[in-house]
Amino acid sequence: MLSFYPLTPRLYGPRNDGRCGVAKQPMLKFVSVGKEMPEKREAGQRKDDFAEIYGEYARDKAAEQSGRCSQCGVPYCQSHCPLHNNIPDWLKLTAEGRLREAYDLSQATNTFPEICGRICPQDRLCEGNCVIEQSGHGTVTIGSVEKYITDTAFDQGWVMPIAPSVERIESVGIIGAGPGGLAAADMLRRAGFQVTIYDRYDRSGGLMMYGIPGFKLEKEVVVRRNKQLEDGGVRFELNCDVGRDISLEEIRQEHDFVIIATGVYKSRELQGPGAGAEGIVRAIDYLTASNRKSFGDDVPEFDSGELNAEGKRVVVIGGGDTAMDCVRTATRQGATSVKCLYRRDKANMPGSMREVNNAEEEGVDFVWLSAPKGFSAANNTVDGVMVQKMRLGAPDVTGRQSPELIENADYVEGADMVITALGFSPEDLPTLWETPELEVTRWGTIKTNFHTHETELPGVFAVGDIVRGASLVVWAIRDGREAAEAIIQQAALRQSVAAE
Repeated sequence: MLSFYPLTPRLYGPRNDGRCGVAKQPMLKFVSVGKEMPEKREAGQRKDDFAEIYGEYARDKAAEQSGRCSQCGVPYCQSHCPLHNNIPDWLKLTAEGRLREAYDLSQATNTFPEICGRICPQDRLCEGNCVIEQSGHGTVTIGSVEKYITDTAFDQGWVMPIAPSVERIESVGIIGAGPGGLAAADMLRRAGFQVTIYDRYDRSGGLMMYGIPGFKLEKEVVVRRNKQLEDGGVRFELNCDVGRDISLEEIRQEHDFVIIATGVYKSRELQGPGAGAEGIVRAIDYLTASNRKSFGDDVPEFDSGELNAEGKRVVVIGGGDTAMDCVRTATRQGATSVKCLYRRDKANMPGSMREVNNAEEEGVDFVWLSAPKGFSAANNTVDGVMVQKMRLGAPDVTGRQSPELIENADYVEGADMVITALGFSPEDLPTLWETPELEVTRWGTIKTNFHTHETELPGVFAVGDIVRGASLVVWAIRDGREAAEAIIQQAALRQSVAAE
């Protein structure tokens, strides 16, 4: 459904020696030019603040690194990007110094390229599937170039305000101000629709605002996009909890179309002895408190020490990107020690390997092949994690080796604070919203049409994690854009039928 920007033609012309008909060579430099990331601050320095850890490319360095692209005939980087961004083409434009064109091409398929350039797990997506990476030359630094292009576009004033050429009478209500909802709002508003976003929190951005730490995504980057949407005519109804402050039915009565983009916020809980002890906290609560504090908000749970790792032995349970956010936040808060328990080994972690390496540089101790059995506590306050040692056995249905318990190898890992980062599940929206006709899957996610994202309720669409389960920001952006396009097409069809 999503109309992707067409690939630009490969450019041909005379070589420097005057011979014609052979490709120019601002590209294909991967043999002579090595991979070079933007400068990364030293671990000891960056542990003292929540600023982003990577610097920005200079113009010449961005061109040089873009010029390493092999311009392969089948661009696996593009096919493994959920948005199918035209990566080889905007790398070529960057190598040639045509940055404004590079930005236009990047923005054509991605609503928030500066955000994806910062937080996408490129090592699992575009960069991990780069042809020259597979051949041993080191991947093209796609994410860093993407970030550089869009940051430059903002600095140079190339990012145009949202200004629809025609205002439409149709309105769309979007429930959830995370990446899926914001991406849909951007496309719909540009098409002239009247858009209102409803969100339970006091700031727009969802997990980009409250779940992802500033050292990965500085909040001004998200605020800047929120302001662009607001200035472009998108209306935000914040501190509005659907099901409590307004019903889904009322939103449906108010708007011609509705998009559900709530995300998934229900944390998976640990069971076992001592699981209810004080000092065992959920990752989402911990990260939200830290991010709110960075805004200068009054956060009693942080000030009391309940959600503050300062001076504590911290153990984080989990192996995904959220766990990495927690361990790296704890080091910055001044924890005396930070350990991460994961039941498999490093090679089998689901999180970004780049984030794991950053955490190791910052002093996080990874305890591989370890799983919690329960918790020890004194006066109902946690003082340790009962750890079971594991080994890897036969592969499971996903192909990953399954962890197996090693008998009589249990021990207790001392801890003053335990953060559980075991993933998220969907809330029971049909019950919360008193809408039993909203169909869900056996996992509790909303059931939608695969192509249009429309639910069983006419005119109601759903996108992002509430459909996929806990996933990546880039997938939510794709879903939001596809749902927006489906709505644009439905509105055009309705208009055509009404005109007959």
